[in-house]
Amino acid sequence: MGGHSHWAGIKHKKAILDAKKGKIFTKIIREITIAAKMGGGDPEGNPRLRKAIEDAKEVNMPQDNIKRAIMKGTGQIPGVIFEEINYEGYGPAGIAVIVEATTDNKNRTFGEIRKIFEDHGGNIGASGCVSWMFENKGFLAVPKTAVSEDELMTLALDAGAQDLSNDPENENFEIYTAPQDFEKIKKVLEDKKIPIASSELGLIPKNEVKVGEDKAKQVLELMEELESHDDVKNVFSNFDIPAELLEKLMK
Repeated sequence: MGGHSHWAGIKHKKAILDAKKGKIFTKIIREITIAAKMGGGDPEGNPRLRKAIEDAKEVNMPQDNIKRAIMKGTGQIPGVIFEEINYEGYGPAGIAVIVEATTDNKNRTFGEIRKIFEDHGGNIGASGCVSWMFENKGFLAVPKTAVSEDELMTLALDAGAQDLSNDPENENFEIYTAPQDFEKIKKVLEDKKIPIASSELGLIPKNEVKVGEDKAKQVLELMEELESHDDVKNVFSNFDIPAELLEKLMK
């Protein structure tokens, strides 16, 4: 999972930087609205909404914006109707890519996402063409400077984690969970005041495709452009770019 976890950490840092420019607000507001529409406006009984509100607070979104987004989702105030849609395809070096989007115009979004794939040496495929390569899991990265491996392993496994990885190339321990255990394990870490470098509930690749220097820049440009699209909520891929090369290219 090396490539995934390095990229997850970088994405987390970028999200905080993007928030300063206001870029991330639109995406979080959409997620709050959809979460409230699907599971109700009470975060206590709606884990997806709770996570979206946490994300909003992390980037200092005003409380009024959060409240308004929830009310749009529950129908208390009128708003645009968004749909969720996934796109699957291939990128440079044969990497698999899944894009989760929210849109008010499926035809427009499909055309724009297809063009991004094609501009970066990839192509959109049929539904299901790559999803079999991924598993739905929770992922938590914990700085190695914050806790010993033994202590973290005991805490995580006792709380129901599936796996803990200690990649020597990575500055973080990586915890993998079943989707239903993600919130519980995250709370155990928070209660113990153990910092979390990044966390996400999403699609984790079963196997990774190693990408060398010849294709790494093209892969990252595809990821960057997909993630910066207003309608895109998440992008998942199975590329593995060595940490040193990833850091060099992201500078």
